Amino acid sequence: MSPNRFALRRSPALPAAAVLSLAALLVTAAPAAQATGTATGAAVVAAAPDIPLANVKAHLTQLQSIATANGGNRAHGRPGYKASIDYVKAKLDAAGYTTSLQQFTSGGATGYNLIADWPGGDANKVLMAGAHLDSVSSGAGINDNGSGSAAVLETALAVSRAQLAPDKHLRFAWWGAEELGLVGSRYYVNNLPSTERSKLSGYLNFDMIGSPNAGYFVYDDDPVIEKTFKDYYAGLSIPTEIETEGDGRSDHAPFKNVGIPVGGLFSGADYTKTAAQAQKWGGTAGQSFDRCYHSSCDNTSNINDTALDRNSDAIAHAIWTLSAGTGEPPTGEGVFSNAADVAVPDNGAAVTSSIAVTGRTGNAPAALQVGVDIKHTWRGDVVVDLVAPDGTAYRLKNSSSGDSADNVITTYTVDASSETANGTWKLRVQDVASQDTGYIDSWKLTF
Repeated sequence: MSPNRFALRRSPALPAAAVLSLAALLVTAAPAAQATGTATGAAVVAAAPDIPLANVKAHLTQLQSIATANGGNRAHGRPGYKASIDYVKAKLDAAGYTTSLQQFTSGGATGYNLIADWPGGDANKVLMAGAHLDSVSSGAGINDNGSGSAAVLETALAVSRAQLAPDKHLRFAWWGAEELGLVGSRYYVNNLPSTERSKLSGYLNFDMIGSPNAGYFVYDDDPVIEKTFKDYYAGLSIPTEIETEGDGRSDHAPFKNVGIPVGGLFSGADYTKTAAQAQKWGGTAGQSFDRCYHSSCDNTSNINDTALDRNSDAIAHAIWTLSAGTGEPPTGEGVFSNAADVAVPDNGAAVTSSIAVTGRTGNAPAALQVGVDIKHTWRGDVVVDLVAPDGTAYRLKNSSSGDSADNVITTYTVDASSETANGTWKLRVQDVASQDTGYIDSWKLTF
């Protein structure tokens, strides 16, 4: 996972411009444009196979051997990275994939993305999954991100073993130079013609899925992808949390920025596991999810087998489920969003962002989902309301002087059953204290 996207901490001297990171540009208005699969069709989708943990770990052993033989790492521009690409490509070529290497330059060194297409499926509806293959220079990068790379590889090989014939076209990718700022994935997206971008029905990202003190985090992005992963873990009676630690710090960001629906899984990096998280997931409270993050000890001993196994199976489940069907939303569901940035002034007046809801019948649901992404360096300063078309305000979040964390990235549930669904809904945000600033990045309503 790229290190250059950490949230900024409170500092009176911090310039407001430093708060702003790359804005996420989501597809707006049309519900179908946000959806990537159909949850209602899952009952008729062939069950995904179990992904053998032994196979995934065998890939990790090979990546470790490659690093050991090449100066201890698999970093961009180093021989260990090219050897890693060659290893993955050979496996895919033998399994019947059409593979291609995409070259780019970063820091004066040649980098590589590996793209693998499975034959068949609707070429106008492409489901893509990927992981970054490079490590930092200080270690072999077995959890970050050998874990995601190996699981995506083994899922692709499972597609070949099953001779899967999905409705959508399947494409897998392994990215270079993620650790230098998402360089490889940005290069791919920026050089993808708009006609090809429009064919991508979704991109699934897997960056660090075997953390030794693991958590089970699901990206809060496209609602159908998110629901696919949440439903899978609910079936295992494993609670999940929305992933906020790495938001924008991995290879889904370039796709999200051009309006492609994204989602993924994450098992945690250098943030500390809370007591509540340890109670529901096991592991050690007060310790980071991965104590070897970006360190030389990120080797084959730095893997939680249970988390790696579960997440690998979840990847296969998502590929099998989301590649089937028409790509329309679940019956009766609509998603409306606004990704235009709105600056929130420091200790200033409230600002609003609007969404026009159309095509619905009757009233809004009793469990209206309000997904918000507000970037802010001290979220305790922030008050958030949902304003219905008739002007009724529903308080989503109060200010709290003790809440010193960054950003408000979560989904609220509102009983809006007394409100007419169609009309202009507003997200109202106010900063009620001084020294910090931020902006509304995006928000969405899911009916």
